[in-house]
Amino acid sequence: MEQLADRGLTTAEIAERTARGQVNEVSRRSSRSLSAIVRANVLTLFNAVIAALWVLIMIFGQWQDGLFGLVIVANSAIGIVQELRAKRTLDRLAVVNEAPVRVRRNGAETEIPPRKVVLGDLILLCPGDRLLVDGEITGSGGLEIDESLLTGEADPVHKAVGDQVLSGSFVVAGTGSYVATKVGDDAYAAKLAQEASAFGLAHSELRAGVTRFIKYITWLVVPIGMLLTWSQLNKAEDFGQAVTGAVAGIVTMIPEGLVLMTSIAFAVGVVRLGRRRCLVQELPAIEILARVDVLCLDKTGTLTAGGMNLAEVRSLADDPLTPSLTTEALAALANLEETPNPTVQAIRVAHPAPPGWHATTTVPFSSARKWSGAEFAGKGAWVLGAADVLLTPETPGYGQAADLAATGLRVLALGRVATLNDPVGSVEPRALVVLEQRIRPEAADTLRYFAEQGVAIKIISGDNPESVSAIATALGVPGGRDAVDARTLPEDDPDKLSEILDTNTVFGRVTPHQKRLFVSALQSRGHTVAMTGDGVNDVLALKDADLGVAMGSGSGATRAVAQIVLMDDDFTSLPSVVGEGRRVLANIERVSSLFLTKTFYALVLSLLAGIFGLAFPFTPRHSTLVNALTIGVPAFFLALAPSSERAKPGFVPRVLRLAIPWGVVCALAVHLSYLLAETRGATPEESRTAAVITLFLVTWWALVLIARPYLWWRVTLVGAMVVLFALSLAVPFTREFFALTLSDPADDVVSIAISVVAALALTIVFRVMRPVDKSPVQDRPTDTLEV
Repeated sequence: MEQLADRGLTTAEIAERTARGQVNEVSRRSSRSLSAIVRANVLTLFNAVIAALWVLIMIFGQWQDGLFGLVIVANSAIGIVQELRAKRTLDRLAVVNEAPVRVRRNGAETEIPPRKVVLGDLILLCPGDRLLVDGEITGSGGLEIDESLLTGEADPVHKAVGDQVLSGSFVVAGTGSYVATKVGDDAYAAKLAQEASAFGLAHSELRAGVTRFIKYITWLVVPIGMLLTWSQLNKAEDFGQAVTGAVAGIVTMIPEGLVLMTSIAFAVGVVRLGRRRCLVQELPAIEILARVDVLCLDKTGTLTAGGMNLAEVRSLADDPLTPSLTTEALAALANLEETPNPTVQAIRVAHPAPPGWHATTTVPFSSARKWSGAEFAGKGAWVLGAADVLLTPETPGYGQAADLAATGLRVLALGRVATLNDPVGSVEPRALVVLEQRIRPEAADTLRYFAEQGVAIKIISGDNPESVSAIATALGVPGGRDAVDARTLPEDDPDKLSEILDTNTVFGRVTPHQKRLFVSALQSRGHTVAMTGDGVNDVLALKDADLGVAMGSGSGATRAVAQIVLMDDDFTSLPSVVGEGRRVLANIERVSSLFLTKTFYALVLSLLAGIFGLAFPFTPRHSTLVNALTIGVPAFFLALAPSSERAKPGFVPRVLRLAIPWGVVCALAVHLSYLLAETRGATPEESRTAAVITLFLVTWWALVLIARPYLWWRVTLVGAMVVLFALSLAVPFTREFFALTLSDPADDVVSIAISVVAALALTIVFRVMRPVDKSPVQDRPTDTLEV
């Protein structure tokens, strides 16, 4: 074991184990395979039903009435193409997001992709590293591992040589090494990795709502379809006409495009965010974005840029020899860290390691302790950490540290202690270490956007409250001056904690455990919470939040548990992320109203035909024409349109409140047009033409109401549908193809009049059930229509 700890595996050993298949090869499923995508889009219940109906038409009817069968090809092709686009984006970004693993091979340290780790590899660990394979500890320098993702216990576990570790945990403090004992599918990480990067067809409120629609409709379609078939067999002069009428009603009842449009909207959202270097690891995250009303921001790495500058080291001792000793102690502590954080790195740049300082005992920094320390041979024990943690109000320098922190500076205290066992409160202060943080220049505009959108901001940081307050104030955050010290919060009183979180914005000295409590407390008040972070101290909160957003340069642990990763650490991407979610949710609700209106008018028409023994008022080819122009083509564009509407609860009842009365109005108008034409002695073709004209005009008006706001491209879209329908009536070939006739203008005029009255009824229902949203929606250059 000592030899292994010194050199690691040799090239020959690596080649031998690779040949035996003892490699950390797991199925990286950031998206579904090509065959799975094809099966999911082709082998659907809707396609099966439509295919069966198409076969009946081909056998007993005319081929022109089988045009609806093209919806199988269109649905499948569009779904496959869009999901393949999403697959390419996800696979490309997943490779970029794959954090390398540090190993020792042939006595030298090197970085390799996770899938190149072999059984027996010596893996090196530092704070923030995620353990990707199982193993046995071979070296520990104050190594502490958080196993909360495995056990649910939040407290880090100290690991000594010989201890076993499982993949899925991560390092929160110290350094160390371990030998891989289980790799690939044998390791615990295999399942976690697949869950973290899965192409998310996981639970979604939106998808669940659409599924409920389908279930309800299925219950209605089966009995009504049987009734319609029976009535058509009794009414029609021949069997072919009966089959054609029954198929027309059943096909129209099926909202075949609704599931497709939902999947496409999700997939396009993934592609759009991918182009902005945002990796979406679970598709439902797109939906959650629209519902977020509280955004918790970790100051470091989010509002402030990476890296710091050492401003000054302010001595607190009167002894003229002390400054030299203090500087050496500071340099010695900073240079002990093998993997320094930005604070320590800033100190190391200014102060290289001094000679003659040899550490005998070390305590690595952790976000829970907020200090690190070491005992040096002949030099005593020294600690470096947050000034307001190590010092007490009576300690010299405490007031200076508070004043400096209030200006937005980060202040650390350096001091001597008698022992490293719980030195807090017994520190002999020697110096204040003052560092400058770099505020991201784009942060202010981004925070202003969220304020305008009604998303509450909570700035949560482990830093001094005054320091956090100064940053928040500089960024213009409302309530930024009134920072709350998290050490004073009532953790044992959830209601009181929730109230404080609701009424305050800035929180300092927040521990990792408290961040998790904050998320839970906000959720208990009905908030949908998003959390950003980049460090290991953010992992638990990211995991518990409704939406976790990690920085691409952050630790592997944060990237693993987050649903979205900002690959370029670009805080300005967040408005785009939230906007994308709102676009998807608002547009799916919009097109759902169209699809379900079609379903309900078909149900009512089928009931009228079945109960009264009447012929169905149009054939499948008529349904194909009208549905394509008023639902299919417009819905495809509307589902991908820009939108800034806030998501609101009650998706299912809200859509049904509109679709059911609209469907009834459309059905009554169509049925009345057909009956009046038939009563006046019109031929079956003339009666169906009157019904088709009414059906188009009424459903087109529903499209007009749904298409708000009336931007130039929306007006062009709805106008083009009228032109296409007019051409289908005017051009002899299309008129004959779709079995339409204009031989009796009186019937057509009556149909138009009925349509006007029905359109007025649709408008009244729309005003009552869905009041006009008076919030301005701008067609911004960044919100271009994308297909």
